[in-house]
Amino acid sequence: MSPYIRTVKTGSGARAVQIVHYKRHGSKNITHVGSAHTDREYALLKAQAQRIIDGDHMSLDLGGVASEDAGVGSENNPVPVTAERAGILLDCIATCFDRIGFDAACGGDTVFRDVVRARIIHPGSKLESIETLADVGVTSAGYATIKRKLPEYATDGFREIITQALATHAGIGPGSFLLYDVTTLYFETDTPDDLRKPGFSKERRVEPHILVGLLTDSSGFPLTVGAFEGNKA
Repeated sequence: MSPYIRTVKTGSGARAVQIVHYKRHGSKNITHVGSAHTDREYALLKAQAQRIIDGDHMSLDLGGVASEDAGVGSENNPVPVTAERAGILLDCIATCFDRIGFDAACGGDTVFRDVVRARIIHPGSKLESIETLADVGVTSAGYATIKRKLPEYATDGFREIITQALATHAGIGPGSFLLYDVTTLYFETDTPDDLRKPGFSKERRVEPHILVGLLTDSSGFPLTVGAFEGNKA
């Protein structure tokens, strides 16, 4: 167990600050740091004790939180975590989302924004997307809502709106130089369907696969992506 700071009353009414070290078999070794007769002395002794515990390790300055009696960062008296939010990451994604024109294009659809954020932070399933956003401090739409909205995002009309927003942001116009490339993605199944079909594979795989095509501008900025049957040439 990690060492921790404790305070005990002395016979004279002072507050003694001590460091408790646990040894094997549960025995204790107590280091007396000093006795405080005022609040100022008490705060200084607790800070000194924490420095002794930290040793050469750097500790974070948590401002007012570090001086609260609720915790000092030890195992038995931890600093409470009241909330977590990946603010810088979320603000960066939000700025890019808005500048590209996605917010205006989707009409302020918060579910679409949540799905995009989750896919950037950690690509995963619908349930994993909800968990990913929760980990960074975002309360997203529920599973049923996301499941209901995803088919809408796959329609040609919605894809066209997103593509137009990307093309406008990239300044695409007559005479623009564009790049297009395709790749294959195979699936670990022996059963083909309407999309996943056996065909020519750059990896020489025999499993059903699909073709994925990506259109970009000359700098590589994505404009649209498409998926095609695996037996397309």
